[in-house]
Amino acid sequence: MAKISLADDHVLLRNGLAALLKNIGHEVVFEADNGKDCIEKIKTSAAIPDILLLDINMPEMDGYETSQWLKINYPDIKVLALSMYDNENAIIKMLQCGAKGYILKDSDPSQLSAAIHDLMNKGFYYSDLVSGKLIHAINKINDEGSEVHTLVNLNERETDFLKYSCTELTYKEIADKMFVSPRTIDGYRDALFEKLHVKTRVGLAIYAIRNGLVDINKK
Repeated sequence: MAKISLADDHVLLRNGLAALLKNIGHEVVFEADNGKDCIEKIKTSAAIPDILLLDINMPEMDGYETSQWLKINYPDIKVLALSMYDNENAIIKMLQCGAKGYILKDSDPSQLSAAIHDLMNKGFYYSDLVSGKLIHAINKINDEGSEVHTLVNLNERETDFLKYSCTELTYKEIADKMFVSPRTIDGYRDALFEKLHVKTRVGLAIYAIRNGLVDINKK
């Protein structure tokens, strides 16, 4: 069971989602009308949610700004973006703002359950929609002639870690694969963030794809 909160200004939709979440065994900590309301409730709530279902378009404080604030102040809360938008700009911007997953409002309940499961067990949820939009955006950038980053000199272990970062493995599972401790994996990650000038796992994946370190067509 996950502790979940919802922030969406569409009350009927929000109430319906809250009821669905309760029916499938999760605890709904609170519901909020917008980002500002959500932040106030997080600050005063007796329980901190594991997951926040966060709409993008909201009055007073939208999903982008709310997600950025949470990324800094409550990084353990996993944001699952909830939107009607399936365009790559919205998806990438939300991921850059700290969202750990992205789901459309008209998704099947089974997909919502899968997203919650992955967020709780893997720490992120990358659906086919998200993966496809990321790859399309990368290809479009390259087709338009944007300069590909100069390949940074990485050692063998950093390269291995970078490739594993493009999979669905958690950091702990990557540590097991590489026969090192989770603390060592944290070191690889932080070193690559600094070397590659990125701040997220998505940034690592984009760098690896653009520089041919992983094959996006490989099954």
